[in-house]
Amino acid sequence: MTESTPFYVDRAKVGRASCKGCKAHCESGQLRIAKLVASPYGENQQMKSWHHVNCLMNVLLKQRPTTKRIDSIDDIGNWDNISKEDQEYILKEINQMEKIYADKYNGKYTAKVIKNEHTQTEIKSPNVSLNDEIKVETEDDKFSTFFTLCKKISKVDAYTEKTAVVNNFFTNGCNGKKFNGDLVLWCKFLLPQVSKRIYNLKSKQLVKLFARIFNTDHDDMLTHLENGDVADTLQHFFKKSNTYKPATESSLTLQTVDDFLHELSKLTKEDEQIYHFKKIIKKCTVDDLKMLIRLIKGDLRINAGPKHILEGVHPDAYSVFQTSRDLDMVLERVLPQSSEVKHKDAIHKNVQAKLSIMTPVLPMLAEACKSVEMAMKKCPNGMFSEIKYDGERVQVHKKGNEFKYFSRALKPVMAHKVSHFKDYLPQAFPKGVDLILDAEVLMVDLKTGKPLPFGTLGIHKQSEFKDAGVCLYIFDCLYYNGEILIDMPIKKRRQILHDNMVEIKNHVMFSEQELIYKPSDLANMIAKVLQLGLEGLVLKDLESTYDPGKRHWLKVKKDYLFDGAMADTADLIVLGAWFGTGKKGGMMSVFLMGCLDKFRNKWVTVTKVHTGHDDSTLERLQKELSPLMVKISQDSNKVPNWLDCKKGMIPDFVAVDPKKQPVWEITGTELTKANLHTADGISVRFPRVTRIRDDKNWETATNLEELKHLYKTSKEKTDVSLLNKLAATADDYVPPEKKPKPSPKKAKNKTSPVSNTLEKCFAKYTQKKEKSPVNEHNTKNNADDDSDKTDIEDTSSIKEDIKPKLFPDNPLPDVFLNKRLGFYPDFISIPEKERFHFERHWIAYGGIVNKSLKNIDVDYVVHNNNKIEFGKMVKLKRRLPPDVRHVTKSWLIKCINWVKLCDTKNYTVIVEPLQ
Repeated sequence: MTESTPFYVDRAKVGRASCKGCKAHCESGQLRIAKLVASPYGENQQMKSWHHVNCLMNVLLKQRPTTKRIDSIDDIGNWDNISKEDQEYILKEINQMEKIYADKYNGKYTAKVIKNEHTQTEIKSPNVSLNDEIKVETEDDKFSTFFTLCKKISKVDAYTEKTAVVNNFFTNGCNGKKFNGDLVLWCKFLLPQVSKRIYNLKSKQLVKLFARIFNTDHDDMLTHLENGDVADTLQHFFKKSNTYKPATESSLTLQTVDDFLHELSKLTKEDEQIYHFKKIIKKCTVDDLKMLIRLIKGDLRINAGPKHILEGVHPDAYSVFQTSRDLDMVLERVLPQSSEVKHKDAIHKNVQAKLSIMTPVLPMLAEACKSVEMAMKKCPNGMFSEIKYDGERVQVHKKGNEFKYFSRALKPVMAHKVSHFKDYLPQAFPKGVDLILDAEVLMVDLKTGKPLPFGTLGIHKQSEFKDAGVCLYIFDCLYYNGEILIDMPIKKRRQILHDNMVEIKNHVMFSEQELIYKPSDLANMIAKVLQLGLEGLVLKDLESTYDPGKRHWLKVKKDYLFDGAMADTADLIVLGAWFGTGKKGGMMSVFLMGCLDKFRNKWVTVTKVHTGHDDSTLERLQKELSPLMVKISQDSNKVPNWLDCKKGMIPDFVAVDPKKQPVWEITGTELTKANLHTADGISVRFPRVTRIRDDKNWETATNLEELKHLYKTSKEKTDVSLLNKLAATADDYVPPEKKPKPSPKKAKNKTSPVSNTLEKCFAKYTQKKEKSPVNEHNTKNNADDDSDKTDIEDTSSIKEDIKPKLFPDNPLPDVFLNKRLGFYPDFISIPEKERFHFERHWIAYGGIVNKSLKNIDVDYVVHNNNKIEFGKMVKLKRRLPPDVRHVTKSWLIKCINWVKLCDTKNYTVIVEPLQ
């Protein structure tokens, strides 16, 4: 290398050198380019300052015009030894850099011709900048046409109607005869969420930039932003701006806007971004700016996704897209090869999906499985039952010595979670050159080999676990050494995996699985997994293929079973709220839930929830909560003293008085630990509002001590007694083809297997109460022949400290034995389905229900309301024994959920004095 080549290019060999621009490593095999700089180790010596190609272009872009740049390909050493594709890529980047440079100096700077005698390749500076007048070649490529089409798509609701609008435009164009626009660019614009460009411009940052551009009050713009749409906010202030007046007619094209967005994605400094926006805003109408911002945000607000748009382009385009999320590749396959043809007339027919290595594949998903019967129907050929790991889904691509890792959302996985796998995967697959694997990555205890809890993969969390490491649990193989496997049944894919993979302990492992054919075996497996505190199971039909993006697998979790009866719940107080976005903009739609820490007399945060309310309920809550809330706009200085809240959880609104706030029942997958919250770190995973508890106030809501108890018990043991009964009836399942066709009347009354199990249990206990004395109850249960056959099998092989017998001979504990329950008339007025739910659980756990209070033989009287008039109570006491306890419905719910007879202290009905 000599001074005549101030730059040098090659592919990284080892991967130790770091890019001087972004400071990240130049990975082994990655294309890089060096600038020669003076070496500090010797006079007249030079050293290579390595950069990623785009990083070097950014460095050159910031230099003064007089500073040396790449004037000719002869300036780049080792040029002839790199591939043609690499040469074309570098030339393209240089061209883009020169284009920006020319525009930066108002078109006065002319880029030099970059020419090489051998390659005869030329790159010239652009003839058109954003400051030049745009000549529109076709009406179909106008940016205003794009706005019009988006408006049409948003006005129709049905999926078929949206697809028809897209198809009609791409067929007939603006003139009604033929589409003459750039179809590839149109698809990219209509699907901005698929774009790989990253702008790093959130709503508040955009407001900050445009407050300077429009010379407008920043606080006023933030107030308007509370309506939830930053594009509307910027459009509103653009109309009022005295600094920049909106254009009366749009002259922008899709190509101009695409170039603008491409350059914007490279800018990181505010001044550079403002300068760049100012160049295009001069030509924007108010509608142009609105759509431009929505493209940046990746949300056009047209309620249309890839399925709507791509099926409007080609019938097979969406199925191809599901296999490969690379939009360029999809369009290349469905469109003709000739670049001269841009319209829809010549699209390929019957295009088949094709998997491509190093391009992420949409992962196959699982739907919720609510019963054993549902699983047997969905998997009639038998199934693999796999442990559902509580980690992060990862798709691994290996091409020679190059590795890529994609998340469930098909984004690159952070390096600290996966970087070391490149050392172990070649050992695990000694003959595997090219691979695509579906896997789960999670932390494991290196001493015991047991997985650690969800959330421990973070870089800071990893440092807290010195005796733990990151492990890859592999459960599927989609591609192996040039062979696409997704059309093979899973039993064959799994066999290929086992034939070609060697486990590396605590680093690369097979996922645990069992072969299931019988309903009782599945019920046993579910019970084992939940008893061990694992998240659940994933069930896969043995003959199923890998269908990208489809929910053809099944997932079993405790909150899916028995209509959510096994889910973790807590009654929490509404402490604050945030503004929503989109159609919920300007409304309180995300709520901060918490509880009282009695020891400190402080209210602590538990979770934030935004699901569970329908639109009408949400609208009603605005009126009910507004008088109870005060706006603090996430200002930490305005957080009241009674609230213990971390910075990331400061809401837009906070309660005036937490003791006057409503109580909501929050249900989630599990109680978990989250450092964002102050309730001793306890939070709710996947929270949703299941009920508004009008019968409760701040005193009877869950407090911190009770929440700690709930968390402890949920982690120590899972009450799976109902699963034992489910296993007992599982063998009664008859495959669909053997079932007689039910009559129309019976079909209407069909219930789930979970409901059937409880019905049988309820009927069984009712029958025993009628036929035999109470003291014979246990004897008959223990003598029941079926109980021995259906007890869930021993789990000692899974966990040593678990007793050989998971459950008692009695399938349901007699926690309410001999306890007689009566209902006050206001309770009988509640929906029959809800009342029957309470009755059957009380009886199933050994209790007795007297539906009429004419029979005075009761121990508890349940009221729907927590108050009763004095006169009514006097009349009631005349008919009842003096030791009868009058309790609220909340007490009954707590007893059933906790499977024990709870204290009535905080659930006693209040007698209102005479006026």
